[in-house]
Amino acid sequence: MQEDAPKTAKDAAPTGTQTLLRGLGVVQAVASGARDLKEIARLIGTTRSTTHRLASCLVDERYLRVVPQVGYLLGPKLIELGFQAREELPLATLAGPYLDELSALTGDTVHLGIREGDEVLYLLKNPGRNGPEMRSRVGHRMPLARTGIGKALMLDDAPQDWQRLYDISLPAGGKSQFWPQHPQQSWEQLEQRMAEYVAGGYAFDLEDNEPSIRCVAAPIRDASKRIVAAISIASTVPYMPLEKMAELIPLIKGVTARLSAELGLKV
Repeated sequence: MQEDAPKTAKDAAPTGTQTLLRGLGVVQAVASGARDLKEIARLIGTTRSTTHRLASCLVDERYLRVVPQVGYLLGPKLIELGFQAREELPLATLAGPYLDELSALTGDTVHLGIREGDEVLYLLKNPGRNGPEMRSRVGHRMPLARTGIGKALMLDDAPQDWQRLYDISLPAGGKSQFWPQHPQQSWEQLEQRMAEYVAGGYAFDLEDNEPSIRCVAAPIRDASKRIVAAISIASTVPYMPLEKMAELIPLIKGVTARLSAELGLKV
């Protein structure tokens, strides 16, 4: 006797579950660009009549909409749910495990920061095992142009904005109140480096904020591709040579890409 072909999980699912999965398949098909019933049916493997029934129900419930001469599009209910999902899970809560991962892998201090006006505001800090404790702290603010994490938050800005942020970052009298003997980076240096950072999707702090502290940073983007935060890995020069900084670029970019995907960024 010939044995029956093995059933897939989808085939074995209860009827209600199959309907749910097919409905979600319709939404995914429309999200991927399908605009008519024929294309949606082809993508999800259902008959035209079944596809029409599912799509009509989703239109009635506002998960889809039909635009004349365009076809099916995602509906307002999905927009509402997207905003609600984003608000229900604060960025700091979502980012926590990613910072823990980087901290465990590198042994260095890891920060999460957001932009508030012309400053970076530190939301999270995982102190590292390497070197002395840094003076950064949660709730601390610094000028954007003076830190690696701040430069990562500036990557989408125009060069004239970089210069404005550079100008206001200069301490009174041209000397830092913390490190009066530390030379300041010039505007020409910053402009050249920012162009390199934009091309690479990362940013460095090469002792720009305080002597002996270096860091590698990368931006986090949301579904609109807008930079909403950044993460940095920082340590003292003995633990952060230039060779290590280069090696950390793909690591931190990989982590921020995963976190961006959690915020809805479609790669």
